[in-house]
Amino acid sequence: MSSLGGGDVLLRLGLGVVLAGSGFVATAVADPADWTIPAWQSFVGDAELNVGASAGGAAFSGSLPRQPAASGDLKLMPRLHRDYDSGLSIGLDATLTASDVLSRGRYGGDIFEKAYAEMRTGLGKLELGQTDGGAYDLAVTGPKVDEAVSLDNPQTTFFRDPQTRHAFTDLFALRTEIGASSNAAKLAYVGPNLFGAQVALSFTPSEGKNVLPFLNAGPHVAGRQADIWEGSLRYSGDVGPVTLTGYAGLAEGRGEHKLAGQEGVSDLGVGLRADYPVNDDITLALGGAWRQSNAHAFDINQSWQAGTTRASHLSASLTDGDFVVGAEYGNGVADKVATLPRLGLNGYQGSIGYVLNPSIQITGGWQQLDYSRSSGTFFNGAPRIRMDAGFLHLNLHTLP
Repeated sequence: MSSLGGGDVLLRLGLGVVLAGSGFVATAVADPADWTIPAWQSFVGDAELNVGASAGGAAFSGSLPRQPAASGDLKLMPRLHRDYDSGLSIGLDATLTASDVLSRGRYGGDIFEKAYAEMRTGLGKLELGQTDGGAYDLAVTGPKVDEAVSLDNPQTTFFRDPQTRHAFTDLFALRTEIGASSNAAKLAYVGPNLFGAQVALSFTPSEGKNVLPFLNAGPHVAGRQADIWEGSLRYSGDVGPVTLTGYAGLAEGRGEHKLAGQEGVSDLGVGLRADYPVNDDITLALGGAWRQSNAHAFDINQSWQAGTTRASHLSASLTDGDFVVGAEYGNGVADKVATLPRLGLNGYQGSIGYVLNPSIQITGGWQQLDYSRSSGTFFNGAPRIRMDAGFLHLNLHTLP
């Protein structure tokens, strides 16, 4: 009898949560629009345990040779929390993920994407552990039909390098949200919404991922980062019938064991989104985001005094009832530094989504990515490559 790895166990457990919930609801109702999937709930003493889950699967066909035809990921999101009459809430949260090489997302395939303790009061939320940084918490970008398969910060991509068998975006992914500290252990604070404004701040002592900060110094590489401070400000308000939401964030770190020319990471970004309700059923949304960093291709262990990496993303969507149609454009440039080549990236995407119910969305579309480099070649033997793919993505998730 073969043994199961951690990813297999997680995959089976998560699918059990999702399918058990969906099966229960599906037998209770006939209309597919009512097939919502509730999170599993129980009590541990005076605390409430919620186990949510999400599953995403994409089928696609593209222009690259020797490509897989499908990819997917599964997430389990257990949360144990207790609420007090005073308004205080204390909890333990985690996100566990199983995925294949094309669906590893911004956390690089970590099984424990998040694991942290939190405390919520009327003065905001405080988190300690593996969680997102203060510049990422409040990030604003343009509208996305399906965040999991967007050009910007995708969970799932459609192109695998035939030589390395890694996702092509591992070389340089378009990510306009600042995420310098990723899911390294940290202390993070998100303030309450006051008159449309919110602030967030975090401190990450190292790149260690041992749940609690200060337990691990991170990878043993030149230029690793320490003492990363991240902060952001978001404001949302109405200008006539239009709702505008803006964001600005930054991150600063300290480099350790630096090579000549390396320094601490420095990252900044802005984003803006406008939503206009045409009528009760139709909403038009426009927006974009821009980011600049001294980290080559946003790899913080490659932060250099000379050269910058810039990325921008523009998008628009039209929502009509349960249907949403969108278009995206993305651009990125990583300057040549040391032995690293200049990298260029352009992306285009059109997609249409249908929200069957709050738990289920189906998205279909087409995506093109164009890469270039100043030295060396891609697997095709040229310094430029163009890739495109048509895709269909199914997204399932439980309700709170």
